[in-house]
Amino acid sequence: MKYILVTGGVISGVGKGIIASSIGTLLKSCGLRVTAIKIDPYINIDAGTFSPYEHGEVFVLNDGGEVDLDLGNYERFLDINLCKDNNITTGKIYQHVIDRERRGEYTGKTVQVIPHITDAVQEWVMNQAVVPVDGQQEEPQICVIELGGTIGDIEGMPFVEAFRQFQFKAKRENFCNIHVSLIPQPSATGEQKTKPTQNSVRMLRGLGLSPDLIVCRSATPIHMAVKEKISMFCHVSPEQVISVHDVASTYRVPMILEEQGVISYFKERLSLPISDSTSSLLLKWRNMADR
Repeated sequence: MKYILVTGGVISGVGKGIIASSIGTLLKSCGLRVTAIKIDPYINIDAGTFSPYEHGEVFVLNDGGEVDLDLGNYERFLDINLCKDNNITTGKIYQHVIDRERRGEYTGKTVQVIPHITDAVQEWVMNQAVVPVDGQQEEPQICVIELGGTIGDIEGMPFVEAFRQFQFKAKRENFCNIHVSLIPQPSATGEQKTKPTQNSVRMLRGLGLSPDLIVCRSATPIHMAVKEKISMFCHVSPEQVISVHDVASTYRVPMILEEQGVISYFKERLSLPISDSTSSLLLKWRNMADR
């Protein structure tokens, strides 16, 4: 199993869900079976009681699970059917651990965030990643995991720590991290600013995760000089800095990623068994985006 963790920096709502869905679409177009997990660090058990004004529309799954709207993106982009366990919340994890503690499963040990909560997160991800989602009853080969919120949020810390540990458990060739960050462009100067991204990546690295790709969200495509500056300060090559600017339709995003060599990067980084030829699924996707 290959795991791709998508984290976000600077602000929430930067487009992690669309990036995660688009990456899944590209890998699926290469003939791989893809599943997705959304982690929400809020204490609610699920999204059923949320006001749509505050958090966007609640999405209802086939099994009746009321979840975050990003799972709707995954289902539409990847043509899969997810279940309520594909959405992990802080509330679900703590409830799971407390129930186990009440049943005496920790044999009298003091139950703590590390290792019990972090172990529960890793266990949940590994169990859910192998659940078939495309109706073929075959295990997925790739699991895209989106960590909600922003790096540095206090409620997201146990999850970041869980994946810091998990990257060694899964091994480097099976785990990679994509960091989605905002490149602000003040209207007074029109200059694309990299400092928030530098700070966000520094914080992520300080927490023990090193991004393999930095996806820069901006109003307009980012300049080569900006890519080189981010590359220099964030310990990645310029090819690992991906520009995703605002587009008329979110269905254009897989095309933008594909044009910047994301498929060949994953092929090499995760040793994926895929060919270099353009797939028919990607051509169909382009036609749909055009329509």
